Amino acid sequence: MKRREFFSFLGGATIAWPFAAHAQQAGKLPTIGYLGITSSVESQRIAGFVQQLGKLGWNEGRDIAIEYRWAEGRDDLAAKSADEFVRLKVDVMVAVGTPAALAAKQATSVIPIVFTSVGNPVAAGLVASLARPAGNVTGLSIQQPDVAGKRLGLLRDVAPNLGKLGMMADGGNPSNELEIGEVQAAARALGLDVATLDIRRVEDIEPAFAMLKGRAEALYVAGDPVLSIDAVRINTMALAARLPTMHSSRAGVEAGGLMSYGPDFPDLHRRVAGYVDKILRGVKPADLPVEQPTKFEFIINLKTAKALGLTIPQSMLLLADEVIE
Repeated sequence: MKRREFFSFLGGATIAWPFAAHAQQAGKLPTIGYLGITSSVESQRIAGFVQQLGKLGWNEGRDIAIEYRWAEGRDDLAAKSADEFVRLKVDVMVAVGTPAALAAKQATSVIPIVFTSVGNPVAAGLVASLARPAGNVTGLSIQQPDVAGKRLGLLRDVAPNLGKLGMMADGGNPSNELEIGEVQAAARALGLDVATLDIRRVEDIEPAFAMLKGRAEALYVAGDPVLSIDAVRINTMALAARLPTMHSSRAGVEAGGLMSYGPDFPDLHRRVAGYVDKILRGVKPADLPVEQPTKFEFIINLKTAKALGLTIPQSMLLLADEVIE
């Protein structure tokens, strides 16, 4: 499948992949409402999602229509888009991240919802349990209790004398509560002091770096829509402050971060297509258990390492799934 160009309008709040067949047949085709974080982060993931749908017999523009909306890290845009999907009477919603999933659930108790990239769907109130979701919501969690420890261990391998860690996370995102706790517990086990900064808006990023001065020797960037959207600025400021960064996904490294370790998000999106396929064929979300990641990837940016004056051990380079040079 050829990758389609993104077009944006309404100040970037709504972005679609339009084509003639979609415009002519949207009213006749089953429709997916896709509520994502931002197009710049998800374009490759969506390509895998659409490709997998095609393999399952749902070719975009011929068998199915997809409406794309982007929350851009704003809860109000997520809620507005979810409400719009309800008015459009989409057949299923796909929601990326906890805020989008919560907005979708708030908007409807009837339309099936498939989420992905949600940290703790039970604690967030999205599902009753992983095995028996109940209601109209199911999907893929990224909840893995040992991932934070793995990330801090990798940071320590790069910076053996690391003693002070800065962490940026959106405390308003329910998924981050779990991640913050796991990072703090892993840091205690490694003897690290942690300065946790609450980032609710992109405007909070610059003041946060001022607060980290003298309090951090490396930076842990939590997996969060607000932080994902402004990853380039975060990495630029971290580099200026001489702070090695650890991200949750390859997008953070592609934006100039030092390392990432986390779920293979394109794989999760391909698996989302499987949920959508089953639902469109009549299976109820309540009968589809929530699944967890099965593939993880470790990415290193050697260009950033060089700029920081760091030497990445050969053993780590061999361990990495990809090295960006």
